[in-house]
Amino acid sequence: MSTTNILLTGVGGQGTILASKLLTLGLIAQGYDVKMSEVHGMSQREGPVLTHVRFGEKVFSPIVEKGKADVIMGFEELEVLRNLEYLRRDGQGIVIFNRVRVNPMGVQNGKEKYPLNGEELIRARAGKLIALDAQTLARDLGTPRVMNIILLGVLIRELGLENIDWKRIIAENVKPKFVELNQKAFEMGKNLTKN
Repeated sequence: MSTTNILLTGVGGQGTILASKLLTLGLIAQGYDVKMSEVHGMSQREGPVLTHVRFGEKVFSPIVEKGKADVIMGFEELEVLRNLEYLRRDGQGIVIFNRVRVNPMGVQNGKEKYPLNGEELIRARAGKLIALDAQTLARDLGTPRVMNIILLGVLIRELGLENIDWKRIIAENVKPKFVELNQKAFEMGKNLTKN
C-alpha cells in the first residue's frame, strides 16, 4: 500500500489540530502506520495552522513534500491558496475547503489581500474540489465550533475510511458534553451530497 498524504490548513481557533488528532487516532486504530506534524503560527491570534498527516503500511517521515499531497483540507480559503503548492501536480489531488473567510494576520495588518477569484484559482489546480460553507452547516447544528468535524466527515468519505469506529474516536477525545454534537457534525459531513 502506498502512503497517503494529507495537509490540513486553517487559522488558529478553527479546530485544525483537533481534526488532525481525530484523523490520526482513527487511522492508528485501523492499523495504519501514521505520522503527523503540526506547524502553527500565532494560533491564538488567528495565525496560520498547518498539519501534515501521512499514513500507509510504513511511513518514514511526517512531512508532506511539496507537490505530493493527495488531499488538502482547508478550513479557510486564503490558507488553502497559500498551500496549493503541496497538492499533487498530476491533476489527481483533492481539495476540500470551507468557503468561509477569516481575516488572517496578513490581511488584518494590510500585508496581504484576499484574491477575488480564490475559489477559481483553487479549482484550476485541484483534480477534484469540494467547496462548502461548513460554518453555516455547523450553525444549523447549534454552534459554528463543529465546522472542523463536518469537514473531517467529508474527508473520511473521500478517503473511503468510513469503516473505522469514528463515533468511538470522537467520544474518547472530546469533552463529554460535546460528544453527541461532534458525532452529529461528523455524520453530517460524511453524508453531504457531493458537489
